Amino acid sequence: MPLITIIGAGSGLGIEIARAFGHEGFDVALVARTQSKLDTLVQTLESEGIHARGFTADVSAPATITTALAAIKAELGPIDVLEFSPADRTLAPADVLEVTAENLQPQIDFYIGGALSAVGAVLPDMIAAGTGTVLITTGGGSINPRPAFGSIGIATAGLRNWTLNLHNALSDKGVYVAYIAISALIGAGHPDAEPAVIAKAYVDLYNARQDPELYYVVDDH
Repeated sequence: MPLITIIGAGSGLGIEIARAFGHEGFDVALVARTQSKLDTLVQTLESEGIHARGFTADVSAPATITTALAAIKAELGPIDVLEFSPADRTLAPADVLEVTAENLQPQIDFYIGGALSAVGAVLPDMIAAGTGTVLITTGGGSINPRPAFGSIGIATAGLRNWTLNLHNALSDKGVYVAYIAISALIGAGHPDAEPAVIAKAYVDLYNARQDPELYYVVDDH
């Protein structure tokens, strides 16, 4: 069975991505900070016939991510798809007029540093195998900036740039890399913003293996 690993798994979009790929025949490894949350997610997926395991790690502590990914590979086998979509609501954004080197650095460490650690742990195996998929997710501010989220926008725009560069560098090596930016209030009631609907777009990207990015926009008006 192929294996998808979701970093930043939660009860919204994360579990729906797990479901969407699980229905495509994937086993699932979930990575998050809280074991109790992971246990609940795993129990839910297992009750639906999807083989799932949970592994604790914290994106803000890169060594825990590489340790978790090593454990996943040792226990479940090669990672075929890595989906990276962590969030940390304790990292307060700085308005564009208030961004400083000091309040920007934590955002860079979280988004770019976290992705560098996670992707760096799986990419050599994918390149060696000549196959694999990496999907990087952030909010839409990396493409359509919002002043109130100035510091986050800088970090996620940098992550987008790196992801698109990876896509270009790896497209002839059998490894598919894509960036997903979501401008939507996920799960807030709009039918196109329901997690299950958005998760289907991930499967479509995986199956098509062409587009370097998806800008998922929901018009709330």
